[in-house]
Amino acid sequence: MRFEKDTDSEHISTHFDVELEQIKSHLMAMGGLVEQQLADALAALAKRDNQLAEKAQKSDKQINQMEMTIDDECIRIIACRQPAASDLRLVVAISKATRDLERIGDETCRIARYAKKMLEEDISVEGGTEARHIGRDVSEMVRNSLIAFARYDAELAYQVAREDFKIDKEYKFAMRALVTNMMEDPRYIASSMNIIWILRSLERIGDHACNISNHLIYLVKGINVSHSSLEQIKETVRE
Repeated sequence: MRFEKDTDSEHISTHFDVELEQIKSHLMAMGGLVEQQLADALAALAKRDNQLAEKAQKSDKQINQMEMTIDDECIRIIACRQPAASDLRLVVAISKATRDLERIGDETCRIARYAKKMLEEDISVEGGTEARHIGRDVSEMVRNSLIAFARYDAELAYQVAREDFKIDKEYKFAMRALVTNMMEDPRYIASSMNIIWILRSLERIGDHACNISNHLIYLVKGINVSHSSLEQIKETVRE
């Protein structure tokens, strides 16, 4: 009788592990779609490609649906399995990371919308170099935050957080340059305003990628670093 009980417990535990791996797999799939959406939006801006911009916008509906599905799965696991310790942290971290991915999708959709607007109104991409440069760095942040989550790599997650500080500085520098261009030559106002909004969305995407990395650090280390300084995050990861 004891053997049967242990077998049942082992079966339940194995099934629970499968469920945890499943929601993690769904998170990675959602992350891959968000990465592609961002790549399409940035390519639409660089190549002035209306079809790529529309593709990026259409992806948002699927991303939203994936967020709701994963959220439902996380709620069901908490309600039915009542996970504890590291298992609970995993479910919570996935739930939070999913929300950040959905918000990255929203910001990417805005980038695509402004790329279409500039194309439809035949506005030159003044300041596009800054947007492409920051867009490339932010895309790398998103990719690395997902890799860190997949590998439980707290050190890579810290590198993403460090990159976010760099992005914030580049964003402020680019904003000052665009404002200066508008003041010196009013012809650049239309294009500069669109790029300003695109840069704002890119900066926010960087913030959400940093959040995903922070969720991973919480998962691995059991410490919430959301409001920690970069030095404090470094100490948490390497202690």
